[in-house]
Amino acid sequence: MSTPSAPADLPTTAGELARSGHPAANARSVRTELRDNLLARLRAGQDPWPGIVGFDRTVLPQFERAVLAGHDVVLLGERGQGKTRLLRSLVNLLDEWTPVIEGSELGEHPAEPIIPASRRRAAELGDDLPIAWRHRSERYAEKLATPDTSVADLIGDVDPVKVAEGRSLGDPETIHYGLVPRAHRGIVTINELPDLAERIQVALLNVMEERDIQVRGYTLRLPLDIMLVASANPEDYTNRGRIITPLKDRFGAEVRTHYPLEVAGEIALVRQEAHLVADVPDHLVEVLARFTRHLRQSGAVDQRSGVSARFTIAAAETVAAAALRRAAVTGEDAAVARPVDLESVPPVLRGKLEFESGEEGREAELLTHLLRRSVTETARARLAGVDLAPLADGVSALEGARRVVTGDRVAARQVVDALPSISVVYTVAERLGAAGTEAPGPLASAVELALEHLYLTRKLAKDDDAEDGTVAYGG
Repeated sequence: MSTPSAPADLPTTAGELARSGHPAANARSVRTELRDNLLARLRAGQDPWPGIVGFDRTVLPQFERAVLAGHDVVLLGERGQGKTRLLRSLVNLLDEWTPVIEGSELGEHPAEPIIPASRRRAAELGDDLPIAWRHRSERYAEKLATPDTSVADLIGDVDPVKVAEGRSLGDPETIHYGLVPRAHRGIVTINELPDLAERIQVALLNVMEERDIQVRGYTLRLPLDIMLVASANPEDYTNRGRIITPLKDRFGAEVRTHYPLEVAGEIALVRQEAHLVADVPDHLVEVLARFTRHLRQSGAVDQRSGVSARFTIAAAETVAAAALRRAAVTGEDAAVARPVDLESVPPVLRGKLEFESGEEGREAELLTHLLRRSVTETARARLAGVDLAPLADGVSALEGARRVVTGDRVAARQVVDALPSISVVYTVAERLGAAGTEAPGPLASAVELALEHLYLTRKLAKDDDAEDGTVAYGG
């Protein structure tokens, strides 16, 4: 995403900035800036965290208290819980534009230069010191911790080119600054912090407490103004890697994240994040949400690894792709997902799960069982109070070529045309949001859910034809 251009009427020199009365003329710390802007949004009734789903009464109040307290924060939670997204949303609480010394490596405020080169320029030029305006998006830095991350990456190192130019090794101007100093007056995020080698974690101790950096044996006192936030996985936190005790002590707050607590939250997350290439009705998204929740509760799945929210999102995208493929094969104008498309999920997404040892060979059986259970629960919840017996009787009376047949090569129109003309069909359509449309896709999807529910509750027969990949409901 490109950075927007600064408004043309903003001051261009330190003197103009001082005379303008601009709020940023008196430099304030990034923590104060975040606190002020968060409080302003809360008082105005605005959502400070757009796009964050399912944390309203749990994670966000804790996170907001940490921001208001000015604490460095570590978010602790399993994969796919939205930790990184929440940390990235902090940038929205920064001022949209802030003045910096033009050409400065560290983006210092014109009134508070901190490195020798900037101090020298400020002293020489005075009110004529040129300034630039930095957008909030440029004040956020992110690093994925990996075992090969070095101190030079985060803090800095001596630049051999500058030494070759004749400067001495003790000259601060020979330093090439790393990610953390370059984020001065901004936010630094370190993802998967426990994966950072312990000796590299030690390099962050002075940054977080004393706000200075040490490079190649000499200390450069820099009053760095940064907020350091991090994410960590509990499994890494306790076993494979760890956050060293002195570093944990320097974080002011540790906030635990979680997966959506309610089915509605899981559905909202899918609707927000999934890129669907076909229409996936709400009842199918609910099936997938329930499927994911059952996986998170299953003893056969390694819960230390977790079942990411990305699993549900990928499942919805896979179902949509299956519907789009069928529409292309059958010549349908509109692609609408049906329950038969759910069968595409287990074989495609099985690799995204970690199973407990001893479950080898049973993975497909487990996934099929939990998916069918999710279909039944969704149908029971959405069709509560609807008497499906007439539908079971009507479809059971169909024989031979008149039976209701579905599959990945069967068009929605074929499914609809085979249905018996009974009122319960329209009741099911109304309950599942398929009423009032002449397109066959939504109706076929709705009635298929009812038929599959009847089959799974042993009230209707179903025959699978492995050769042509179709299933037939009826007698």
